[in-house]
Amino acid sequence: MTSSSGNTLDDEDTLKILIATDIHLGYLEKDAIRGNDTYVTFDEILKHAKQNDVDFILLGGDLFHDNKPSRKSLHNCIELLRKYCMGDKPITFEILSDQAVNFSTSKFPWVNYQDENLNISIPVFSVHGNHDDPTGADGLCALDVLSCAGLVNHFGRSRSVEKVEVSPVLLQKGSTRIAMYGIGSIPDERLYRMFLNNQVTMLRPREDESSWFNLLVVHQNRSKHGATNYIPEQFLDDFLDLVVWGHEHECRIDPERNEQRLFYITQPGSSVVTSLSPGEAVKKHIGLLRVKGRKMNLEKIPLQTVRQFFIQDVVLRDHLNLFNPDHPKVTQKIEAFCQEKVEEMLDEAERDRLGNPQMPEKPLIRLRVDYTGGFEAFNVMRFNQKFVDRLANPKDVVHFVRHRECKDAKDEENINFDELLSRASAEVMQLRVEDLVKQYFATAEKNMQLSLLTEQGMGKAVQEFVDKEERDAIEELINYQLEKTQHHLKERRVEAVEEKIDEEIRRFRDSKMNTVEEDEEVKEAISRAKAHRTQEDRDSVAGDLDISEEADVAMDSDDGFPAPPPARGRGRGRASSARGASSRGASRRGRGAGIPSEPRPAGRGRAQKTALASPTKNRSIMDAFQAVSQRPSRGTAPKSYTEQIDIDDDSDEDVSFAKPSRPTQRTSAMASTSRSSQSQSQSYKGVFFEDDDEDEPDPFKSSTSSSRRGQR
Repeated sequence: MTSSSGNTLDDEDTLKILIATDIHLGYLEKDAIRGNDTYVTFDEILKHAKQNDVDFILLGGDLFHDNKPSRKSLHNCIELLRKYCMGDKPITFEILSDQAVNFSTSKFPWVNYQDENLNISIPVFSVHGNHDDPTGADGLCALDVLSCAGLVNHFGRSRSVEKVEVSPVLLQKGSTRIAMYGIGSIPDERLYRMFLNNQVTMLRPREDESSWFNLLVVHQNRSKHGATNYIPEQFLDDFLDLVVWGHEHECRIDPERNEQRLFYITQPGSSVVTSLSPGEAVKKHIGLLRVKGRKMNLEKIPLQTVRQFFIQDVVLRDHLNLFNPDHPKVTQKIEAFCQEKVEEMLDEAERDRLGNPQMPEKPLIRLRVDYTGGFEAFNVMRFNQKFVDRLANPKDVVHFVRHRECKDAKDEENINFDELLSRASAEVMQLRVEDLVKQYFATAEKNMQLSLLTEQGMGKAVQEFVDKEERDAIEELINYQLEKTQHHLKERRVEAVEEKIDEEIRRFRDSKMNTVEEDEEVKEAISRAKAHRTQEDRDSVAGDLDISEEADVAMDSDDGFPAPPPARGRGRGRASSARGASSRGASRRGRGAGIPSEPRPAGRGRAQKTALASPTKNRSIMDAFQAVSQRPSRGTAPKSYTEQIDIDDDSDEDVSFAKPSRPTQRTSAMASTSRSSQSQSQSYKGVFFEDDDEDEPDPFKSSTSSSRRGQR
């Protein structure tokens, strides 16, 4: 596809947006070799925006590398923005939303191109990242300085630490309307907790909400760095069409579809190498997004001014035919071997740079050497001096790593929980059941890992079993999850092949991890367990009264002594506890609840009836797991893998994708959305993605007529 401004596809209804993230202006600005890399690449990005005659530029955070950028960084940024983004070119789209809400943190709460004192040809919209986030008593960041200067429109900022309410910037060009949402960088643990507590609200337009193209820009961890130190894709609302994900530096700009929420995610990555890791070695791109109606097209634009980066791993233990750890000169051999590897990467960089004068001359090279197995590291400083005039990072070419030795299989299989619990009393008091469950599955063998249940759900079920004596909690959770999984497989119409079924079950399980849906399922299973226990208690009461009612009367009149009054103790005594199954029966159903079927021997008072426990109450956790296989499931009966499940023949190999649009459901001006399941009968919109070297197809061509239903 051509990118000239005269492209016939770029009509009056097509919005063209240049998207980029993580530019990190000022990174290593004092380095003699790499000091100007970020400014040169930012110049190239803005030049692409002007050459492609885009309507506006959308940045996904981390425009600056430092929270307090230097004067050089600010000067170069303002210089480039003024050079490329100011001019007499008319703006062909309008903003329909309340700008005082969209830009409420600015002293000039309106878009810069509508300012009578400014001449803007290419507006820039940006959220803040974690490197240039607002700090200090006034809560200012570098983007606020650029916003006050009229060069950048800073949006997506939330001042509250308890809840986030995202009001979109509503744009219209011709018949195309875009609702652009922004969430600037928030500490991942805090935002994760807000999502779990339903404290993140995304407002939607009141009028004809199904006609809007919904675009979200977010700057958070996408990959999992800890239990809550990231934002799962499933947390985001399902009405979205495209998510531009910032903060992650690996370039994954090709839109990836989330099968649970049915939106697409594009991750442009950083435009500069800030860490010598494998993710940074991927070719850097920016994107040219075209939106027409509810259809979109994303064109990848490779960046030519990014410094080359090559990384390679060497495991010395894999080359025992070349190196013997006991040989006296093995270190010299390893050093010569590593030098040969670095020379190979330098040759590759030279070939790749031919014909591209914009690319910096000296590449970045990283060789990671795993010297596990009795090898010794050589002198890195002396080795690096050999390439001081040929590399951009001569001080850290070789990086030695050593992995821990593998333990015996017996040690991994036999997890010592006695050692885990043999801690100081203050430490034991802080232990939680769900933490023990999580630690168990984190260290268990692969064949012992959960495949249907999640660790969090199992932890809560075990906690109910232990703390509240809900003896059916684990069994009900397993049955409930089994029913949900069977229903999911039916809806997806998965092919009756064991590998595909296992893969779909695993995907379905991962999609619910650490989500509100998972919490709701656990609560539903616990309520089922309580209802089931209540019914069993009623049946037990009925049986007890039939068998021993006469014996009760006889015993009450024995020897003419009245029954002793119930004991009243302070605190949570056993006789008044609401946790035991017997005491529950007594409080809910009056006298006789929870009485065993055997006749009570004469001479015992009535107060001792509540002290007798049901025989099923004292079973272990393992008995609760085993009960699932011995007791028929309530609800949907379990199905075997051999059951025939039909699936529509709808291949995703075609370049055109279809995504259902959502029906109108709200009447308020900016109604809060809920994560409810989508309607089964929906219309479709075409989505097309294009690589650099393909011919010029119509990016807005409708997809095939084969229908596709979205499930959760």
